[in-house]
Amino acid sequence: MTDRFSEARLDQPRQPRRLRLPQINSESFGHFAEAFARFMGTPQFILYMTIFVAGWIALNLGGIFGLRWDPYPFILLNLAFSTQASYAAPLILLAQNRQADRDRLAVEEDRRRAAAQKADTEFLAREIAALRIALGEVATRDFVRSELSRLLEELEREDRRRGRGEPRPLPSARPAGAHSEPDQWDGWASEPGRRDEPGGRRG
Repeated sequence: MTDRFSEARLDQPRQPRRLRLPQINSESFGHFAEAFARFMGTPQFILYMTIFVAGWIALNLGGIFGLRWDPYPFILLNLAFSTQASYAAPLILLAQNRQADRDRLAVEEDRRRAAAQKADTEFLAREIAALRIALGEVATRDFVRSELSRLLEELEREDRRRGRGEPRPLPSARPAGAHSEPDQWDGWASEPGRRDEPGGRRG
């Protein structure tokens, strides 16, 4: 006894004793609350409650088999309803809170996905704009077609000129430092009756 009193010091405050409550698994209890709230919102629950209340009142009013444990005004039945309501309200609120948490997580996930999709859309829009700018500097199909048509016309004129034996048009000016005498190709091309090739023979 003296040792216990000697260990307690009067110059220090006494530590409060905490009441240890039983640990409850919140996840399991939450599933139970959701199942209970879901069952209370079904037509089966209303039907079962109606049958129970009707049987209770009938047995206590008619006195079938001499059973009258709760005569009018049915105080025990009112107490049962009050107890049920006092437990049902917190369980329903707990189920609603869990559903609200799930909805909040779903909204956050949708917001994150929307932000990612927006970023992807902006990236694709920039890429498409860059492709349009790059395609603007590339020759279009109409331009290539017109150039090919022009080259084809020039080749056809050259073929017709060769078929008539006309000489090829000589360049109007020679580059600076070039020899003033006509080369072998010009001589062969200017003489009538010769082919366009330098090694051709007379016809």
